[in-house]
Amino acid sequence: MSRWFRVTAIALLSAAALAHATDSPVDAQAPGVLLSRQLAARAHVSIGDTVTFAADPEGTRRVTLRVAGIYEPTPDPMRFTAQRLEAHLHLPDLVALVADEADPAAREAVDAINVKLTDPGDAARFGAELAARAPGVAVTPTSRARDDDPFAVLDRFHVAISAVTVIGATAFLLALMVIRAEERRDTVAILRLIGISRRSLLAAVAIEGLLIAVVGAIFGVLTAFAAEGLVNRVFQARYDTALVFLRVTPSIALRSVAIALPLGLAAGIGASWPLLRGEILSLFRR
Repeated sequence: MSRWFRVTAIALLSAAALAHATDSPVDAQAPGVLLSRQLAARAHVSIGDTVTFAADPEGTRRVTLRVAGIYEPTPDPMRFTAQRLEAHLHLPDLVALVADEADPAAREAVDAINVKLTDPGDAARFGAELAARAPGVAVTPTSRARDDDPFAVLDRFHVAISAVTVIGATAFLLALMVIRAEERRDTVAILRLIGISRRSLLAAVAIEGLLIAVVGAIFGVLTAFAAEGLVNRVFQARYDTALVFLRVTPSIALRSVAIALPLGLAAGIGASWPLLRGEILSLFRR
């Protein structure tokens, strides 16, 4: 079987070539074509229908194909706002559609060939050897460099937002713990008077801060898991795509808990430390 090649239906649309169902009976011998879900919905066709593709507004170069299947396009973060009007044709059918009859060599000419190397590190050497053997051939890597990758910028933006969020949350937690410690000043003074040591009180404060951090971390993780499905459904419906916009993995959840616990512990101890090391009479505001 011929290898499947992708043709974006947007290019066909620009040439007045949107696939449409014909009124003729279904030709079982017609070559098969795969349509993206979005293109099939727009053209109002289903599996088994006969469709026509044309590469020019007049329809002089056209092929009649049978819809062999409808597929969901692979989600692409770089194109999630674009409608995926695409079709997969067999190579001979594609050549017959786009070849220029005025050019005898059009059916055997290609503009680009993708080559996957076993070792990506040999890309530079491979490009140099190919350029030496075939002058005029340009070799361009398809992978983006880290500095040119837009997702690298997005990743740094997320790191910055995360850092600001963690710092703000820690300051808010510290303020709450300070207020709570001030409200318990008399209690701490009484416990000190009856002989409870600073070490025991410090341990109690540390455990309390740890428990608050654990409860807060668990609540945050559960909220993130609950929001994951909602956010994905809303944006997938908005952009008509199967792209996953939000994913909370176990590693992310564990990392969040690992960051929250020491911060909660430090906030609890830091807020109560002035009371624990102060004189007993000063705790009674005497």
